[in-house]
Amino acid sequence: MGVAGCGKSTLAAAVAARLGRDWLEGDQFHSDASRLKMARGEPLTDQDRVSWLARLCEQLQQRPGIIVTCSALKRAYREQLRQASPGLRFAFLEISQAEASRRVAMRADHFFAASLVDSQFETLEPPLGEPGVIPLDGLRPVDALAAQVCEWLG
Repeated sequence: MGVAGCGKSTLAAAVAARLGRDWLEGDQFHSDASRLKMARGEPLTDQDRVSWLARLCEQLQQRPGIIVTCSALKRAYREQLRQASPGLRFAFLEISQAEASRRVAMRADHFFAASLVDSQFETLEPPLGEPGVIPLDGLRPVDALAAQVCEWLG
């Protein structure tokens, strides 16, 4: 979990490969209307995220052990996901706003407008102190992060 550009998908793929698990890109569960809104540089609202979170919860319930990438920017979102999958854990990739902006601006094939990075940081309620969360330095090499997450997961 974390803001756009923090490396969620890259880390999820690496962890899934190490653990022999499937993983899902949370962005694929956004509605077409939400994708268009983000492409126009309009931040999503809590209401926009209702159906997205419901779809993610369904996936967590139907596929125990699946790895899911998801911004999960607010505690309320994380609590909804935890209710769907008791014992759910979150790897929180921390990254600076400047680095996230740089990374998102480099993505040529993604619907997320780089101008939205600022709104992600405004919305972010860091999960520090919440149960089942490991904070990670999003600037560390992916292999090192994957090893750290796999060790934490046991």
